[in-house]
Amino acid sequence: MKNKSAAHTLFFYFHGWLLSILSVFIIAGILTSNSAVFTSEHMNSLLKNIKADQLFIHLLKAENHYFYRNDSSLNFSHLSENAFKLATNIKPTDIRTFLGRELPGYSIFDTGIEVAGEGTDYTNLPFESAPPIDFLLKEKEIASENLPSEDTPDGTAAPPLDGKKSVYIYHSHSWESFTPLLKGVNHPDEAVSSNERVNVIAVGNRLSAKLGLKGIGVEHDKTNMASLLNQKDWDYNQSYLLSREVTKTAMASNKDLKFLIDIHRDSQGRELTMKEINGKKYARLFFVVGKEHKNYQKNLQLATELHHRLEAKFPGISRGVFKKGKSEGNGIYNQDLSDRALLIEFGGVENDLAELYHSIDAFADVFSEFYWEAEMVDGKGS
Repeated sequence: MKNKSAAHTLFFYFHGWLLSILSVFIIAGILTSNSAVFTSEHMNSLLKNIKADQLFIHLLKAENHYFYRNDSSLNFSHLSENAFKLATNIKPTDIRTFLGRELPGYSIFDTGIEVAGEGTDYTNLPFESAPPIDFLLKEKEIASENLPSEDTPDGTAAPPLDGKKSVYIYHSHSWESFTPLLKGVNHPDEAVSSNERVNVIAVGNRLSAKLGLKGIGVEHDKTNMASLLNQKDWDYNQSYLLSREVTKTAMASNKDLKFLIDIHRDSQGRELTMKEINGKKYARLFFVVGKEHKNYQKNLQLATELHHRLEAKFPGISRGVFKKGKSEGNGIYNQDLSDRALLIEFGGVENDLAELYHSIDAFADVFSEFYWEAEMVDGKGS
């Protein structure tokens, strides 16, 4: 009778354990189906430390205290803590989560640093300003003495080695410029210009040229976004909606486009955005990944891979990889259009062209290596 009773106990216990595991996944599915409240990122945070073998051990421990009296492989208080975090978006050990919705400007901490570069923390992340359109349209005198004698060639003369243009470079904030290239401009908010020699389009020109020399086909959009916004009677906050229209038009006319690179510059000062490496000064890069679309992890993986490759060759050149949600910025940045989309801050408002060019050349070297490795893999049908 004892053996029969034990068998029944084990039978019900085993099926109870299976039911518990199944319930976890059912609940996870139900919660993540409502994307307005829960995301896979929330569930990953909740479940990543829960392992099936540990859960099984804990259930056995509940039945036989003697054998598992010293085991502490799974503490169910972690489950309640994670459930609380999931339901409230509050982490008891992180005071920022209590204040994020209450203090103006504090919502930036709802975003996250995926990979922190040298010196990067929550106090010095990239930020955007919102100047009025009429201010963006005002031309400023160029500091010609700080420009190269010849502009960088467009880099599209040589045919791509793979016979296609697959990299699309564009600028949602094409007016972003640099104080050393403008006369009488010292404040970051005033460093704007429609002149392609002194704004981020110059960065795109250089990158296009360098990638072209490495056999990579590039399509570079040079739309004056401030002028087009003004024509549509739109404001700064609709910049990404406008660049989305431009990008989708380009992708419709060229089905080979798969790498989308939106080039910006940060508003942070030189002390954060310049790094001297082996005696040469570089404008530091920052990768920004929008997380408000379901496939953002692929873009995150790409940005992280490029960050690590850059750091391996040029230690300190990257400030890291930054995830942004709707609470601080657009949250998507057109990165739902491709699983190989990037938004890169090339330097900051106080970097000069020499520093920018060094960084562009470094990025072109690293990116081209990644590109051709990916092409080889794709060519094998992987």
